[in-house]
Amino acid sequence: MLYWLLYQKLYPFFHPFRIFRYLTFRTAFASLTALLIGLLIGPYVIEKLREFQIGQYIREEGPQSHKKKSGTPTMGGVLIVIAILLPTILWSDPANPFVWVVVISTLAFGAIGFADDYIKVVQRRSLGLTARAKLFWQTLAAMAVAVALAVLTQFKIFSTTLMVPFVKSWRPDLQWHWIGSFPHLGWLAFLPFVAFVIFVLMGSTNAVNLTDGLDGLAIGCTIIASAALAVLTYVSGHVVFADYLELERMPMVGELTVFCGAMVGASIGFLWYNAHPAEIFMGDVGSLALGGAIGTVAVIIRQELLLPFIGGIFILEALSVMLQVGSYKLRNKKRIFRMAPLHHHFEQLGWHESKVIARFWIGALVFALFALTTLKLR
Repeated sequence: MLYWLLYQKLYPFFHPFRIFRYLTFRTAFASLTALLIGLLIGPYVIEKLREFQIGQYIREEGPQSHKKKSGTPTMGGVLIVIAILLPTILWSDPANPFVWVVVISTLAFGAIGFADDYIKVVQRRSLGLTARAKLFWQTLAAMAVAVALAVLTQFKIFSTTLMVPFVKSWRPDLQWHWIGSFPHLGWLAFLPFVAFVIFVLMGSTNAVNLTDGLDGLAIGCTIIASAALAVLTYVSGHVVFADYLELERMPMVGELTVFCGAMVGASIGFLWYNAHPAEIFMGDVGSLALGGAIGTVAVIIRQELLLPFIGGIFILEALSVMLQVGSYKLRNKKRIFRMAPLHHHFEQLGWHESKVIARFWIGALVFALFALTTLKLR
């Protein structure tokens, strides 16, 4: 809104406002605004959660060292969502459709997580949403994102072609163009794209959710992933950098750099209170919202295949759960890890929680840097 007011409306009368046209300036201030929101209203949110007795439920089968965390205020993801969305709306171009797609996606996945947390923590029903209900609503939200992007292809501002790491000449299209010969079935052309987006977003949201098990672990990895996405969105929308790196230039996606900057700032602000020993937990409302945001940005900039590297720790955590469950069911209750997700395995090996967190952050940084190097290795 500030971009619209100060640059588009008032710039002709006060020329110093031209600074608001620069994406880097608005991204920096979106990040700082998000950080300040997180730091300033964090204590209020924590106090209110304590007042309403919204405390974390610790599973009986979890590590015994985590029992002392029982009762710590949770659902702090509400703070994260507010700290991301307000600066995004303030500092981004409100006429950009991609901004609204990612904002609505974040809200939708956050609402699913909020419902799950509310049932578990407020209504004291420990299971929360059933697995089937959660997957249904996640699928519906992901489908809505895919359909919105499919509509934008009709305006020639979005493409369903996929960018493949290390390869510059092969860009598969996730749209069935041959169906164009059948006018009444034209909408079926987007089925591969819709299915792929659902897979990516559901994987992203649940991977972040599974990583949220130690103080500051998920939010620290989110800071790194968001910073990497900020770089990718900026170069994808920049005419010089996109040409130099041989990327498909998408001028309008550059505005998502503001959103990614806000996500970095909001995550740092939340980490202030979530660092070990945590004063607040994000809950599903935070982890699902962040996972949905990360996945949606990756889909919009057509870097879904880089997502396993951008969020490498998230993927490893999800894979560890899948392998553990598969081994338990198929190998007569034999386990691969001492406990899943992966961070609990290292705790069971004797690593202190702080050491696990720090080393996973280092791993997340290595993954993100590798993802950025693929831009030139083509």
